[in-house]
Amino acid sequence: MMMSTAFRRADILLPKDADMNKWAVVACDQYTSEPEYWDRVEKTVGDEKSAYKLILPEVYLEQPGVDYRIDKIHRTMKEYLDKGAFEEYKNAMIYIERVQADGRVRAGLVGAIDLKEYEYYKGSESQVRATEATVIERIPPRIKIRKGAPIELPHIMILIDDVKKRIIEPLADKKDEFRKLYDFDLMEGGGHITGWLLDEDSMEQVEALLEKFSRQEAFDRRYGLTGRQPLTYAMGDGNHSLATAKEFYETLKRADPSADLSAHPARYALVELVNLHSPALEFEAIHRIVTEVDEQSLTAALTEELGLSDEESAQSFVIVNGGEERRVYVHKESSKLTVGSLQNFLDNYTKNNGGKTDYIHGADVVRELSKKPHSIGFLLPDMGKEELFPTVIEDGALPRKTFSMGHAADKRFYVEARKITK
Repeated sequence: MMMSTAFRRADILLPKDADMNKWAVVACDQYTSEPEYWDRVEKTVGDEKSAYKLILPEVYLEQPGVDYRIDKIHRTMKEYLDKGAFEEYKNAMIYIERVQADGRVRAGLVGAIDLKEYEYYKGSESQVRATEATVIERIPPRIKIRKGAPIELPHIMILIDDVKKRIIEPLADKKDEFRKLYDFDLMEGGGHITGWLLDEDSMEQVEALLEKFSRQEAFDRRYGLTGRQPLTYAMGDGNHSLATAKEFYETLKRADPSADLSAHPARYALVELVNLHSPALEFEAIHRIVTEVDEQSLTAALTEELGLSDEESAQSFVIVNGGEERRVYVHKESSKLTVGSLQNFLDNYTKNNGGKTDYIHGADVVRELSKKPHSIGFLLPDMGKEELFPTVIEDGALPRKTFSMGHAADKRFYVEARKITK
């Protein structure tokens, strides 16, 4: 069928005759300040086949020997392919259920996203969009890994705003009719994961529903808008990985402008599609601490810029300084979100006056750090899930570190793979 939606079937690789507990490892951008985590993973894997040997944990990205690591990854990928370590499922989708560490179940659908339908720059009107600012400097080191790699392993999670739960959730009722592909516990407290191969009828139904969901009239109806290009897919996790895949594909096209690469496997990236309204997904605020600043000068400028007062308004946050806390309300908004209004100010202030902004998950950590000299903290409200799509449509990609979606142990694990070379 002709597809007008960016998510589709993929030729999916799964390991054959592997100990899946040792095969699957968490996303490479997790535990970057905990090298001992990755040391334990390496010891757990030992000599067994493992996705760990096909990825570069970002804890090692700035360390000596990174080029050797990348070369070894490429050689291991080719070795696995040459020795028939994978079973390939052609034109497939896999329905998965991930039991998180807290016991909640996150349903997802593994398939391919068309990179021609994805742009990550702020203000993009593509069908697939970044939800947070993309740090361009983070892409080249990842291109180095993808260049020369015959396969990809995804930790990319893409969200759909399916309030009525009509696309992914109904697959749960049919899963016993599907072929079960894997069912195992994930290492290091990662919970449990099960995957089923969709049958032809179910894939056609998913495709039809997504095609209808992606239409202009459906988009206008969902958000009460006119004159805007439809946003169907928003990044949940792994935006820099998807941006890397996009740039790699564009690099291939630039290298040979006369070549027809429309059917090249690098045009697509393997992802997991998840409904924003899954009860297992929770958005948590990421707070701010600014150091190496004159707190009084910053507070005075902030009060003037955002019109802060004690009079209630739609946006508010807590200023933490020297053990004291004060809730303030914003009366001069520069974003639909509180975090956007604050971040816009902090970016401009630190650029012109010095200081360093750090992003902190725990409120108690912010309270402690703000007691240090020349430091000031900001506690932000949790972002409502229902705000994500309307805000990206209105404001474009959100400020970096706007929200956190789950704890490290619950991030996507590498299980499936896909060939990206001909």
